[in-house]
Amino acid sequence: MSVVPSFEATPEQRELLVIYNRADRIFRRIVTSGALTSLILLGLIGTFLFVRSAQIFNDRGLRFITGSNWTAGSGDGVIPDDFSIGPMLTGTILVSVIALVIAMPIAICGALYIEFYAAARLRKLLSTLLDLAAAIPSLIFGLWGVVLFTSFGERWSIFLNSRLGWVPFIKVQAEVFGRSPFVAGCVLASLITPIITSVSREVFSRTPRDLIDTCYALGSTRWGSIKTVVLPFGRSGVIGGAMLGLGRALGETVAVYLLLNIVFRYNFRILESEGGNIASLIALKFGEATEYELKALVAAGFVLFLLTLVVNMVAATIVEKSTRRK
Repeated sequence: MSVVPSFEATPEQRELLVIYNRADRIFRRIVTSGALTSLILLGLIGTFLFVRSAQIFNDRGLRFITGSNWTAGSGDGVIPDDFSIGPMLTGTILVSVIALVIAMPIAICGALYIEFYAAARLRKLLSTLLDLAAAIPSLIFGLWGVVLFTSFGERWSIFLNSRLGWVPFIKVQAEVFGRSPFVAGCVLASLITPIITSVSREVFSRTPRDLIDTCYALGSTRWGSIKTVVLPFGRSGVIGGAMLGLGRALGETVAVYLLLNIVFRYNFRILESEGGNIASLIALKFGEATEYELKALVAAGFVLFLLTLVVNMVAATIVEKSTRRK
């Protein structure tokens, strides 16, 4: 005699009801208001820049981004106005990428040393100094670069030119290395390294301790546990810190202004003594700008605003994908 199994009906899914007390509701409203305020301010800034620069984009079109000339015309119209930011946009990206390439290995190694190799007292001291270094104004780094670092940067540039001069973006026509994108990138790297190191160290410190202890129990070395557990766990945070540093480098003004010869010509050679970025262009031209030139500077600021926004959006996407893979 066979017994027919009985299937019970699947119980209905119950809806969880969360009841917030008065303090929770007030806190949620404050946090929500703060988040919305930041978004509103960001939108207002972007709208203001776009409205003030609309005439430039209407007159110049795409040439404003791709052209390589900045000429303030005469008032009688004999010399026409000709404004474009192509070389400055290229210089902004070039110097920022150089800074990021130099800063990333130093920041990751420094964060790993502070968190996993330094003694407890030394770790606390280094963490405090790191947070203080991240708050140093960029003017200090710019003056340090002009007064002290330029001579070291020239020596490194001479070494790179002698050893890697066959590489197209390193080879130079005239061997003058004092105010090159490479030197400016090195100074910017020193500026953003504390930021990336601080974020990376904080992320590495949140690695679950039981996972690290499991690696030790299986016979792994300290570096083995770092390579197997810590680095994969902190990958998204390191990317976020790198993009935060890149955003700081893209908008840097004073340090680049002091360290680069602003020349309106496309320059893809990192050791060539010419260059510039959008922020330094605005700082250089703003004081003596005509009304129409001022609109062009606002348009340059709007392009920099969009560039930084795109970088942050790409960083958020990469961090989200890295988090999902975990």
